Amino acid sequence: MADRERFVVHLPVVATDLAGALRLARVLARWAGLLPAADPGETTVSAEDEQGVRHRVFCDLRLPGGRRCLLRAGHDGSCTRRLAR
Repeated sequence: MADRERFVVHLPVVATDLAGALRLARVLARWAGLLPAADPGETTVSAEDEQGVRHRVFCDLRLPGGRRCLLRAGHDGSCTRRLAR
């Protein structure tokens, strides 16, 4: 790919608390992951008035092959590309 720049799209949402915002961000990021230009593994959440304090949504560890772990940040156990059902 030709020299492409990375940008961050900020999408304000309303949630009851940080845990709810993180859940919503996981759903949105997984959906956006269908788009080739999106990098959902880098998704973070911040309070509107504390945008410098970001909470990582996904573990984001790179796995063999360069793909990222799909589990939430701080998960227990091994990283994986498959979600438990």
